[in-house]
Amino acid sequence: MEVAAAAAVFVFIFTVLIGLSRVDGNSMSPTLENSRVVVYSRIGNSYKTGDVVAIRMPSGDRYVKRVIATEGDVVSLKDGVVNVNGKAIKETYARGETRPQAEWVKYPYTVNKDAVFVLGDNREVSVDSRTFGEVPTKNITGRIVGIN
Repeated sequence: MEVAAAAAVFVFIFTVLIGLSRVDGNSMSPTLENSRVVVYSRIGNSYKTGDVVAIRMPSGDRYVKRVIATEGDVVSLKDGVVNVNGKAIKETYARGETRPQAEWVKYPYTVNKDAVFVLGDNREVSVDSRTFGEVPTKNITGRIVGIN
C-alpha cells in the first residue's frame, strides 16, 4: 500500500507539477550546455521576458529557449542587437550576434496575443522565433526552475 501511494504521488508530481527536459545542442550555451537535464514547472501559464521555457512545437520538436518578448511587444533586430519596443535589451547571457534567419519573419515583429518571441542564448547556432516565428503560450510546457 505504501509503495502504491508513493508511486501515485510521484506520478502526480511529474504529470501535474513538474517535468524534465533535456537540452539537445548548443543553442542555449553558455547558460545551458548540451545534454543538460532541466526541471520545469508546469504551474502557471504567464511568462515574462527573461524566462527560460520548455516548448513543444506542433511538429513534435522540443526546445528550451529564452522569452525575449511577450504579447504586444515589438521586436526588431539592428546591427546584431535585439530591440524590444524601441530599446536595445541588455543580454549578458547571449553569445554572438542576433541576425534575422527566415525571410517570412519580418521586422519589426509585433508579438500576438497569447504568444511569446523566444531566442536561444547562442544566437549564431539557435533555431528559434527568428526561424519559426512566435510561440503560442499553449505550446509552452513550463518554466525552467532547475538545472542538473
